[in-house]
Amino acid sequence: MSFLRSAASLLAAALALSACSAQAGTDSTPSAAGLVQTKGCSKDSLKTVTDGKLTIAVNEPAYAPWFIGDDPGNGEGYEAGLGYRIAQHLDLAPSDVTWVRQPFEKVVAPGAKNFDLALVEAQVTPQRQQAVDFSTPYYSVRQALITWNGSPIDGKTTLAELRTARLGAAAGTTSYEEINQHIRPTTAPTSYPSIGAAKDALAAHQIDGLVADLPTAQYLASSVLDDASVVGELPADADEKVGAVLPKGSALTQCVSAAVDQLRADGTLDTLAEQWLSSKKTVPQLS
Repeated sequence: MSFLRSAASLLAAALALSACSAQAGTDSTPSAAGLVQTKGCSKDSLKTVTDGKLTIAVNEPAYAPWFIGDDPGNGEGYEAGLGYRIAQHLDLAPSDVTWVRQPFEKVVAPGAKNFDLALVEAQVTPQRQQAVDFSTPYYSVRQALITWNGSPIDGKTTLAELRTARLGAAAGTTSYEEINQHIRPTTAPTSYPSIGAAKDALAAHQIDGLVADLPTAQYLASSVLDDASVVGELPADADEKVGAVLPKGSALTQCVSAAVDQLRADGTLDTLAEQWLSSKKTVPQLS
């Protein structure tokens, strides 16, 4: 399923996002004069799925705060805004961006792809790097556990207290892997085809807790689920690095990495994070 918009609509969306950033006190849209084109990364020289277009894959659903309203084309949300800014650095207009849907497990699996890059909050791991390419990281995350109020794990503070809980996460994600690594539940965690399906299971009290990256967990608990809260953040040796996923050996990997590097250097990544991912709520550490 793809969300194709007219050039006028996409341009309006990009301008609206720029205006929103400007109102917040910082204009995160790079000016044409500030762009540094990497050799071989101009529109006419890019090797893309569709000539002259950039096809970006997202999850189904495309969840907030990474995307707002399950509509990548509106430019709202951290990765939606990032996608249009990467395109701009590749000499592409908003109307040149096409969004498609792809299950997470297929995004990080080996094989041919129907997209040029994917923005799916994918953490860079050695195992995944054997199957796909990653851009340089654009964000760092930790994993967190949320539950419904009054559940058997509501108010728990240690990993040992979570081991008998019914837990779940989206299939193929590091969220699922870290349940087994850190909590080590007595019952195998349930994997769901998407974060949306996992959220629905939590809302129906079919599981006691759901593990997701911290920004997603905070958003679900505060804005989507009526009776949920963040139990705490899972321990980690280091923050997990999130990067754009590209087909293995993609000719675009260097270009996308160069775009991300410049967006980091000019402060755009920080501005997007402040606008969409920041939270004033303190999350306890599970030990």
